[in-house]
Amino acid sequence: EERLVESGGGLVQAGGSLVLSCATSGFRFDRYGIGWFRRVPGKDLEAVSCIDNNDGTTYVADSVKGRATISSDNAKNTVSLQIHSLKNEDAAIYTCVKLQYCSDTRMGSVLGWGQGTQVTVSS
Repeated sequence: EERLVESGGGLVQAGGSLVLSCATSGFRFDRYGIGWFRRVPGKDLEAVSCIDNNDGTTYVADSVKGRATISSDNAKNTVSLQIHSLKNEDAAIYTCVKLQYCSDTRMGSVLGWGQGTQVTVSS
């Protein structure tokens, strides 16, 4: 059974930083991309970042560009997303997704998803 489990969410002070992790199992990690989406109630779903585990290609949304870094740990089948200089607008439920691929301009089809982890920003 394929699983994607997020961790690392919580309450963070504005201007601070956090690391979100997506631990995966049940599929060949290095054949797919892993992405992060976030949702705020009443707002559109936003694609934040992704990484292609075949060639390392990454995508970072303009809203977090310069503040976010995505990376893969093949030994742990885990993808991490670091966000620095957190803003109030970063507060959301973050969900990791299994992707057909990830390029620098688009994400492939979503093939699976996690349950999400909530990030709250205090100011």
